[in-house]
Amino acid sequence: MKKWNYMFDCPDEKKVRMIIYTDCKNEADDQFALVHNLMTTKFINKGIIAGHFSMAGEYRNLVGKTAQASFEEVEKVLGLMGCTGDYVVKKGSEEPLKDEVTPADSDGARLIIEEAMKDDPHPLFIACQGSITDLASAIIMEPRICDRMTAIWIGGGAYPEGGTEFNQDQDIAAVNVLFKSGMPVWQIPKNVYKQVSVTLAELQCNVACCGELGKYLVQQMVDFNNVCAKIPHWPNGEMWGLGDSPTIGVLLEETEKDDIYDLIPAPEIDYETHKYIHTGKNREIRVYNQANARLILGDMFAKLKINYGS
Repeated sequence: MKKWNYMFDCPDEKKVRMIIYTDCKNEADDQFALVHNLMTTKFINKGIIAGHFSMAGEYRNLVGKTAQASFEEVEKVLGLMGCTGDYVVKKGSEEPLKDEVTPADSDGARLIIEEAMKDDPHPLFIACQGSITDLASAIIMEPRICDRMTAIWIGGGAYPEGGTEFNQDQDIAAVNVLFKSGMPVWQIPKNVYKQVSVTLAELQCNVACCGELGKYLVQQMVDFNNVCAKIPHWPNGEMWGLGDSPTIGVLLEETEKDDIYDLIPAPEIDYETHKYIHTGKNREIRVYNQANARLILGDMFAKLKINYGS
């Protein structure tokens, strides 16, 4: 296991177990969140699940191959980190749920169940940076996990109306399974995760200097930015949103800052409009209304320089 170059360690009493779910080959921000998560000493990593995405990137419309693409990208990033073989990596389902009662069995779903059912004093979180197919499947297969872990999910439209959003739209049935369950959920919707903005110049200055890993992280973002140049509305040209990184930020944030989220009854997602249906029937979930971009970016830049800077 790689040794980090810190003058500190998070006290064991403050550490949490962490499973990372990532559609790592989807865009160019996923890799940053993966690296940042693994460099954070508060997290005891219990596995990485490579998730599907059927409508993005060079794998657009290639249903059945995107989870494998994510798996290969995770392994590539781990190699650049000098962490090959240090973490358990499992492949998630290649397809979304067929309905809200039939699981899409996968190695990723079974990893979630296995870890959730362990007796361990460290609380268990899953950082869902994409669809939540495998988490929903795990809930269907073993509902008892709902009392034994917390889901942090990057996804969903802005409240109260909602609407189309990439991660949500990958598997609406899975979102409804999670929202209707009893599992604690910390949701970071689109209008909030978009707050973590960074320019390509900032990344060149703060990340590209961090060895082969840093060069790769920045170059693959520059390349993807150029690939997307013909899309009229997105991205902006010289900046990017590190939208997956709030999964780290919400656990680094001051625990007494309770003004950065609202507690609301979990909605459900309408399959036709993709908007929220506020039934009032489900338990309350935590919905974030802001992300601390300064904390997230500053911590990531510092950890990359400490561990991979020249």
